Formats: sequence, C-alpha cells, structure tokens
Amino acid sequence: MTGDYRESTKATIRLVLWTLAWTATLASAKFGPELLWGSRQPVASWAAVAVNLAIGVGWIVAFTRFLQRIDELQRKVMQEALAISLGAGWVGGFAYVVADAAGLITFDVNTAVLPALLGVVFVIAFAAGMIRYR
Repeated sequence: MTGDYRESTKATIRLVLWTLAWTATLASAKFGPELLWGSRQPVASWAAVAVNLAIGVGWIVAFTRFLQRIDELQRKVMQEALAISLGAGWVGGFAYVVADAAGLITFDVNTAVLPALLGVVFVIAFAAGMIRYR
C-alpha cells in the first residue's frame, strides 16, 4: 500500500464519518422537536441546529481534505461534477424563484427537494465523468 493510497483511504474514511455525523445531527434537528424534546423547547431546537452547523463545518473541512488527497483524475471528475451541480442548483433555483414570483407555479415545493435533486445531478455528473475519463 503506497503512502498516497493510504492517505486517500484515510481521507475517505474521515469524510464518510463526518457525512454520517452531519446526517445524524440534521435528522436530530429536523425530527427532534416532534419526537424527542417537544416543539415547546426552542432552546433544544436551536442547540440541535447549532450542533448541525458545527458538524457541517467539520464536514466541509473533511471534504476539502478529501479533495486534496485523491488523485488528479478523481479530483478533476469530482470538481466537474460539483461545478455542474452548483450550476444546476443556481440556474434551477433562481428559475424557480422567478417563476414563483410571477405566479407561474401553483403548488408549493418542499425545500428538501433541492438538495435531493442536487445529489442526483452530482451522481449523474460524477458517473458521466468517470465514464468519459476511463
């Protein structure tokens, strides 16, 4: 096992652990008020949100380190997938805002749909990049 491979593997494991922690704190912040501490405990809800934000910062740092440790081709594919996802989010998000402001959208969209769609766009763009550069 080479040093680069070992470092890449460690960075990947750290990213997975930070991702799981962030997801768990997000679920706690979302479902805690109705399942754990009750909706009349705003301090607990704000604490859960603050913990989620703090873990999110850790996740961002872990992701940055992950990008630094992977090889150049993986980094290129990842950066292109991230750029496509960011662009899709901005273009799609602002198009939705403008259409909604103009009264063209007659139904409410759950805001949780946007991150889910961005995740799908990222996975498709990443897979397309891996196929293109194989």
